[in-house]
Amino acid sequence: MLAAEKKSSSKKPLMPNLPAAPNWIESLRAAGKKRFEEVGYPTDDKLEAWRFTDLRGITSVEWKPAVADEGAAKSIFDQYSYGKSAHEIVLTNGHLARSLGHLLDLPAGVTVQSLSDAASGPHAELVRKHLASRAKAESTPFVALNQANLNGGVFVHVKAYTYVKKPIHILLIATPDEVPAVNHPRVLVVVEPSATCTIVKSFVGPKSGKYFTNAVSEIIVGDHATVDHYKLNQESLDAQHVSSIEAHIGKQSQFIDHNVTLGSAMTRNDITVKLNGEAAYSVLNGLTIISGTQFVDNHTLLEHAYPNCPSYELYKHVLDGKSQGIFKGKIFVHDVAQKTDAKQASKTLLLSDDAQMNAQPALEIYADDVKCTHGSTTGPVDEAMLFYLETRGLNREQSKQLLTYAFAADVTRRIKVEPVRARIESWMAAQQGLPQDLRIQELGSHDDDVVY
Repeated sequence: MLAAEKKSSSKKPLMPNLPAAPNWIESLRAAGKKRFEEVGYPTDDKLEAWRFTDLRGITSVEWKPAVADEGAAKSIFDQYSYGKSAHEIVLTNGHLARSLGHLLDLPAGVTVQSLSDAASGPHAELVRKHLASRAKAESTPFVALNQANLNGGVFVHVKAYTYVKKPIHILLIATPDEVPAVNHPRVLVVVEPSATCTIVKSFVGPKSGKYFTNAVSEIIVGDHATVDHYKLNQESLDAQHVSSIEAHIGKQSQFIDHNVTLGSAMTRNDITVKLNGEAAYSVLNGLTIISGTQFVDNHTLLEHAYPNCPSYELYKHVLDGKSQGIFKGKIFVHDVAQKTDAKQASKTLLLSDDAQMNAQPALEIYADDVKCTHGSTTGPVDEAMLFYLETRGLNREQSKQLLTYAFAADVTRRIKVEPVRARIESWMAAQQGLPQDLRIQELGSHDDDVVY
């Protein structure tokens, strides 16, 4: 991307008049606003973390604040709800939609409520302790902008030793109108020691409509706890999407993240996981399938701060048309993090000569007794495989579609939540003209059969 192209005029979003909140929330808002006004959008080419990110679709628009619209969200909810197979909470433009969702059968020990309500209720001190403790305004301008607009959002709290059988599905619905609008969803998840839960976040909207989603999630995983986390982006192809996820996991805990991007004109995903206790374990799986002029930028950081912590990372991209993908993943090993075992792989399938991929895997290691590997491959569909399928009666296009499905299945078969996996597989089948009953039958574990 040319420097001259990136340096288009930046229009700041309109700041809303937010409802009154506890003093400490007001202080967070003020700090976020001050920080964003100081730094603005990250369009300077000297900012390495943003140098290749195409932000013109955001910076050229003066976004108005989105407002909650439960009526407009109803039909979208009906399309994307998991029904009774999940505990479900719905946000419309970042605000709790109280008339939608399924929360009546939450098990004892689980609290799911509006972040605004939690900040002044029985969990106020817990929210105050953790909110903005990991995702700080100083980290990125978009986190600062989200913090400046703290209002609504969702808080999930799982008490110690609680097992949540069904996934907790947070359905984040955008409902654009005639004027381009921005919503700032905020998600805080606190899972106490020895608890187990699954969190699914689905970002959805109508098939068309110009809007901007600027989401921030903080996930605190206590010692010996397990969290299986999913993020699925199926937003409008006219939408701009920026997401920051900060996870902090304790000793002998597990945090498994699955990040799938199918929608939005521009997507930027920042995922940071700090393994902050001995024998903590983390897996980052990613799948991007884009076409046309879509742009996706995935930035990940696995920070090993304690010894004996394994981590695995597999990101796969399928690019068609004139789409562009970026993967910048780093494994950071502190000097005290001896016996670290970290593996990272980025693999990209190019379906078009015009598609572009920029992969930058990285290791930064300060310990001397570690096993760390990373690798990256980018290329077209294997001609030998195409020829083999063509000799079995498939035409070239059908062969390419089937191989694309198989390439992505290396990630989808690791998805344990059936509604999430089915939704991705159905979307792929529809996009590629494959049978709708094509399904992965044999699931895999998080770290098997991957050549790093």
